Amino acid sequence: MLDKTGIAKRIAREVKDGMYINLGIGIPTLVANYIPSHLNVVLQSENGLLGIGPFPTENEVDPDLINAGKQTITMMAGSALFSSAESFAMIRGGHVYLTILGAMEVSELGDIANWKVPGKMVKGMGGAMDLVASAKHIIVAMQHCSKEGASKLLKSCTLPITGVRCVKRIVSDMAVLDVLPEGGFKLLERAPGVSTEQIKNATAGRLVIDGEIAEMQF
Repeated sequence: MLDKTGIAKRIAREVKDGMYINLGIGIPTLVANYIPSHLNVVLQSENGLLGIGPFPTENEVDPDLINAGKQTITMMAGSALFSSAESFAMIRGGHVYLTILGAMEVSELGDIANWKVPGKMVKGMGGAMDLVASAKHIIVAMQHCSKEGASKLLKSCTLPITGVRCVKRIVSDMAVLDVLPEGGFKLLERAPGVSTEQIKNATAGRLVIDGEIAEMQF
């Protein structure tokens, strides 16, 4: 199965020239390191950054430049810094084409739960609810199963919902899947060394398998 870097590398293949992209906390922030250099894309962070580059090397670290996950970052030529209010106006105005974010659960209808586990301390919703309601395309980066081995791709979410019918594509440590308009996960690719049968057994929601499933390419 893929590690976090592998998931980020595969998601980077979904990036197209000219996109404005928001990278969520966790695995999604790693995507910045693997976007091909020939693509002209603009990465946005909801704390007020536009034009994020790869993570800094040790001699590039500036403690005043951080993303929404409080990680130090670099800024590309032509980048901009602004208030959180302006950042959310950009998000709510539909100016972010692609949002890449993590999830605790995704339902076969494309619902996402990614902000709260009942009974555990939580810092707050953050920008997730605005992002899933406003972005034109949403890709989820996640582990296919919990540490206990339970599927996180479900018939319906059991945790508090962040957004309803919003997820379009999922890249997990086992597979790439699309959420079908009528409901269900369509299997597109499998991770190196992972069989279709393993993915089937690890998916609690409806899984659609059409023909031979190709192995992921990076």
